[in-house]
Amino acid sequence: MKSAVEIFSKLGERLAGFGSDEASRSVVARAVAENEWFSVSDIRYAIEAVRREMLDAEKVERWLLHYPLAATHEAKRVAIIMAGNIPLVGFFDLMCVLSSGHIPFVKPSSKDRVLEEYIEQLLLDIEPSLSIEKYVEGAEYDAVIATGGESANLYFRTAFAGVPCLLRGSRHSVAVLSGKESKEQVARLADDIFIHSGLGCRNVSLIFVPKGYKLALPTRKMCRAYHNNYLQCRALLTMQGVDFVDLGEAVMVKPVQTEFPRFLSQINVVEYSSLEDVKRWLAENDEALQCVVSDISGLHSRCVEIGQAQSPTLFDYADERDTMQFLAGIE
Repeated sequence: MKSAVEIFSKLGERLAGFGSDEASRSVVARAVAENEWFSVSDIRYAIEAVRREMLDAEKVERWLLHYPLAATHEAKRVAIIMAGNIPLVGFFDLMCVLSSGHIPFVKPSSKDRVLEEYIEQLLLDIEPSLSIEKYVEGAEYDAVIATGGESANLYFRTAFAGVPCLLRGSRHSVAVLSGKESKEQVARLADDIFIHSGLGCRNVSLIFVPKGYKLALPTRKMCRAYHNNYLQCRALLTMQGVDFVDLGEAVMVKPVQTEFPRFLSQINVVEYSSLEDVKRWLAENDEALQCVVSDISGLHSRCVEIGQAQSPTLFDYADERDTMQFLAGIE
């Protein structure tokens, strides 16, 4: 059987140029038809980000060196219940389970079934001896990795009582600007905000800026579902008499309190007088944060460079919970 490094680096090779040939274009078209929030460009971006950051042979090898006991223990049955808010959001969990030598029982989201099943088939083509099974409701599992909202996680805790569970809920991401960012950096910040229609936990929806700084975000064309959300948001803010900057497909608002917006198409912009105040707010709200986008060093443990929010690395574990360590602890 091929090693994890061989399998996943081969997968990276198979995904090179995804969307440029007839076969992969058909996959993209079916994925977009299945989920109105997905766009062709976002799917290709997600595939390339996974290929670049998670499927490079040297990066996979360096990652696995941190887990020397991976794949040396008895294989356990691990249920993976995936979200479908952004393309291939559950792939990394699958990669972790396979790299740990366990058997994944996968329940893809109905919103991202096409891409997930496509990747699974590629993996089986590369290494036919891999065990990738389908999740069965009510079956017994040795561990569970699941992503969902509060009600879903409550159900998981009840359904899998007594079973080791790694459960993830909803989080948000923020950006902190120094005021010295170039136009190119602001353009990359727009990627952190708008790619995947703002649906991911790593999408920025709250921005801290120095007092008096005027942020000029570029506009961009969004999917129909996002555009409808924008129209609703703009209408409600207008009715409520709330001032906002209209970006054409989104709005920027200076909220009365420092909080995350209710609408996907709303971006809250908060002015700060001191970075220490920002650091304090980040620390106090750590459990609500997925990552902090900034080129200012020392702000937060989950800080990423501007433009990199949607390209997590192998070490950027969701909610800062090491999935590989969790899998290593299954008894």
